[in-house]
Amino acid sequence: METNQNKVAFITGANRGIGFETARRLGELGITVVVGARDVAKGQAAVKQLETFGVKAEHIIYDANKSDSAAAAYAYLEKNFGKLDILVNNAGMADEQLFGKENASSVSADVLKQTFQTNFFDVIALTQTLLPLIKKATAGRIVNLSSILGSLTLHSMPKSPIDPAKAFAYNASKTALNAYTVHLAHELRDTPIKVNSAHPGWVKTELGGSSAPMEIADSYKTSVYLATLDENGPNGGFFHETSPLPW
Repeated sequence: METNQNKVAFITGANRGIGFETARRLGELGITVVVGARDVAKGQAAVKQLETFGVKAEHIIYDANKSDSAAAAYAYLEKNFGKLDILVNNAGMADEQLFGKENASSVSADVLKQTFQTNFFDVIALTQTLLPLIKKATAGRIVNLSSILGSLTLHSMPKSPIDPAKAFAYNASKTALNAYTVHLAHELRDTPIKVNSAHPGWVKTELGGSSAPMEIADSYKTSVYLATLDENGPNGGFFHETSPLPW
């Protein structure tokens, strides 16, 4: 049985926030973490901070909006590890007011294109590029950072708990990402690889804002749970921590 000390995880957007906490907690389990960050200085600073927690960490430049970033990540991981056990697609963005404003009738094409590029198309491009390395792992895990705001079931139900959050571009990009999770998990169902979507919670990040109820220190739980599933764990699901969410 492979130990955590032999495993490697690549986490995008891991120099801060949810990504950093995920890197820290996976690293504390003995997994080598590769921090993907756009800024070299910030990525290096994250690695130094992770090392203070006893985490074995490395940094590579990863910018989802640059077409050669996925190939560069593949080259680095293939050369240094020859495989990838865990991919956490954590990087994402929002260019809208997430709460208290409905904008389906007015959202611009530019906002839609940029949001989908980062939250959907770039995630697919990276995952497809790295999949050959994930297939070389004993039991690969792919975690797509989604949001409860991508749930069509919850948005459409009477007295919806997420009713005030109707930022169309962001929400729709996460709905689309959930669809990718379902389809990829089904395609890989006869392999040891598991693919799941994660809703980390409403977290006090730059995106979540100061009114969010969850502290950054607690934001890792869903991603780490899905990244470390055993062979009997779920595949093709949507979770907050260990609880399934409706599509």
